[in-house]
Amino acid sequence: MNISYRKAQKEDADLLVQIYNAAFYDDYIRYGECPAYGRTRERMEKSLEKFPKDIICYEGSAVGVISVEDKGNGEYYLGCLCIMPQYQGKGIGTQAIDYMLDSHPDWNKITLITPIDKEENVSFYTKKCGFKIDGSQIDGNVRLAHFVMERT
Repeated sequence: MNISYRKAQKEDADLLVQIYNAAFYDDYIRYGECPAYGRTRERMEKSLEKFPKDIICYEGSAVGVISVEDKGNGEYYLGCLCIMPQYQGKGIGTQAIDYMLDSHPDWNKITLITPIDKEENVSFYTKKCGFKIDGSQIDGNVRLAHFVMERT
């Protein structure tokens, strides 16, 4: 499988919006809201300034994004891991998690949130990636699960 990663630049804002919209459209329809769906170019550019993003390329095409925030002291927040629907189920997300871990060798703790009723996400993060659910919260009309992975 030919997967590569490249740092997203401001010039990639339109591409990032396209990837996010494709990846999060179903969430927007399902919940009636999704903070990652429908971003403007300007909002994506601002997000890039604060949260670095890597574009995931499969067979030379941009198919996803991974965004990791360094919280300091080996703690990271996985703000986004999205793969366009037609490329899901090919192991790209699992390899992106491995890439993230390799890219941050000082990691001690990684956290993320995702809707708790999205069984495919819960299964992916717990069974394939080794995260554990350590709590939940309500955001709007969506119940979110808090995931954590800690190095032992």
